[in-house]
Amino acid sequence: MSDDAALDLRASDADRERVAEVLRDALAEGRLDMDEFEERLEAAYAARTYGELAPLTRDLPAAGVPSPSVPVSFVKEPVRGEGWAGRITGGGGSSTGAVAILSGFERKGRWTVPKRFSCFAFMGGGELDLREADFADREVEISCVAIMGGVQVIVEPGVEVVVRGVGIMGGFEHPRDDGPVDPGAPRVVISGLAFWGGVGVERKLRRAERQRLKEQRRREKLDRHAERQELRRARREERGR
Repeated sequence: MSDDAALDLRASDADRERVAEVLRDALAEGRLDMDEFEERLEAAYAARTYGELAPLTRDLPAAGVPSPSVPVSFVKEPVRGEGWAGRITGGGGSSTGAVAILSGFERKGRWTVPKRFSCFAFMGGGELDLREADFADREVEISCVAIMGGVQVIVEPGVEVVVRGVGIMGGFEHPRDDGPVDPGAPRVVISGLAFWGGVGVERKLRRAERQRLKEQRRREKLDRHAERQELRRARREERGR
């Protein structure tokens, strides 16, 4: 693929976050002042293609590399498609089950949730983080058996969650703050048994979205600070007349 064609490819959340990290490093090193940083960061989160991202770091070194001759790479790697349609693979899962006996298990990051995933925790615990995961089918079932142990399932907002588990001196916790279901989002059915244990479901934003909101709040705080400074300056001028 030619460089020009690569620049026309759609950028992912991970691409935008990688550029934001380089900009933060440049601010900390004094390569950018605050105004330049905020302008470029806003452009990074609004960028849709590699061509829009590339100019934002063209005059900056890669993170941790002192030589300005090392640019940020925008070579397209095989990634999922944009939106939920690109995360419903229609294939098999990368992991079909997990067991924790007096120990723990974890599934997080980029993995594929199969149509049916089974997990067992006995005097142990596990975490299933679905926020960055692909899904083998539009509807997947996670069967959890927790005996004197626990399993935590993490999903992002917009995913439909149905809890059908049974608790005996234990419980299945439904996710809080259920909002509208995203069009095309998968349906996650959580079933199983909790005996003297528990299965919890929690909603959390993806890392890139949390960082975007954090930067937005920080910019709003800086704007309010600038407004207060301007108001103080105007008052001083008014008193000096």
